[in-house]
Amino acid sequence: MTGMDAPVIHAAENGGREPSKETDFTATVSGSKPGRTVKIVGNPTIRLLVFSSLYPNAAQPRHGVFVEERLRHLVGSGRIAATVVAPVPWFPFRHPMFGAYASYASVPEREERYGIRILHPRYPVIPKLGMSIAPFLMFRALLPVLRHLEANGTDFDLIDAHYFYPDGVAAAKLGIALNKPVVVTARGSDVNVIPHYRIPRHQIERAAERTTAIVTVSSALKIRLADLGVNPEKITVLRNGVDLDGFQPRDRVAIRDQLGVVGPVWLTVCNLIEPKGVHITLAAVAKTADVTLLVAGQGPEEAHLRQLAVRLNIAERVRFLGAVPHAELCQLYNAADTMILASRREGMPNVALESLACGTPVIVTPFDSAGEVVGAPEAGRVAKFRTADAIHAAWQSLLENPPEIAATRRYAEGFGWTPTVRAQEALYARVLGIWRGKAGCEVAP
Repeated sequence: MTGMDAPVIHAAENGGREPSKETDFTATVSGSKPGRTVKIVGNPTIRLLVFSSLYPNAAQPRHGVFVEERLRHLVGSGRIAATVVAPVPWFPFRHPMFGAYASYASVPEREERYGIRILHPRYPVIPKLGMSIAPFLMFRALLPVLRHLEANGTDFDLIDAHYFYPDGVAAAKLGIALNKPVVVTARGSDVNVIPHYRIPRHQIERAAERTTAIVTVSSALKIRLADLGVNPEKITVLRNGVDLDGFQPRDRVAIRDQLGVVGPVWLTVCNLIEPKGVHITLAAVAKTADVTLLVAGQGPEEAHLRQLAVRLNIAERVRFLGAVPHAELCQLYNAADTMILASRREGMPNVALESLACGTPVIVTPFDSAGEVVGAPEAGRVAKFRTADAIHAAWQSLLENPPEIAATRRYAEGFGWTPTVRAQEALYARVLGIWRGKAGCEVAP
């Protein structure tokens, strides 16, 4: 069942009061057709099977942290229960000489994070052929796992998949096999990059037809999916939120003293891979006197970037901090005058929202969703081009009219988790109402 209209969803619970676990949950749906209400009667807890290879684990604590953040806030509402199945490629050796594959071997088979049970079943990956057949291999490996869960008392109402390829494609197949509705969230390169390949594009298009609902984290990604031929009425935009308690303004003078930084400070937080554009940020530093750049992240480009800093004669002004625990990033955002994101493409970058929540404006290059992140002067600047000169010019503009910390923070408060969580719950309720019909749900006209 795939017919989904009305992309705008609002949640209403118990007259605006915080509901108990016995409160009816109502999703009011509005859009191009007359609104209707889907009401789950009785205990409103919705049981999710969260399916994503992008999820943190003991060996890779920053891997897919944005998926975990959303789920934590959903479960924290008291109206969602979840089991996570986060498959990892099978690899037999843990020696560091095998690089990223060794970390896969170190991932535990099961673990618990923030009170949420997580399973890490293995699936085979075949080099060179892997991209085209990965969804099939993932499906074949995971179907027995999900059937075992159901047989042993872990039932679920729907499959909530994150990242369209291969995860979303495999999830669509699993939904058919298990007779469960599927919601797939598109997050960035799964829509911006992978569809450039013919076979994966075809599989994404087929999966989109089979899923009950699709979520994108930005309007730009919704447009991209629509360009692939996906019915836009089936797509709901639910932007990433930001933890406004964990990320907030702090004593900047004390933090900068602790870090030993003086003068203008730039920060970039990302994986050190070419599409993130750290090489462009380094070139911008070379054009900007007295700026210190803090680089939080690790990745295969690190050695190259260190060499580039030396060639640009800025090595003494660049600090490579390695992988920084998520809980410690707030300190860095507060130490910086701006956070730079020179990516070629992004979905809805959490690091930008976290920086804004700390009162630190951002400078981003003009990727598709840039205007959704930096939608007002107090949020920072969108560079005109993805070049060092353009980043330098954006910095000069920011210096001429620097926003107040409080104004940047107020802007970020529009990205708090509460609206996103309620809209996500409303979407789940509507999906289940459509899927079940009269069986356990009352659908009011």
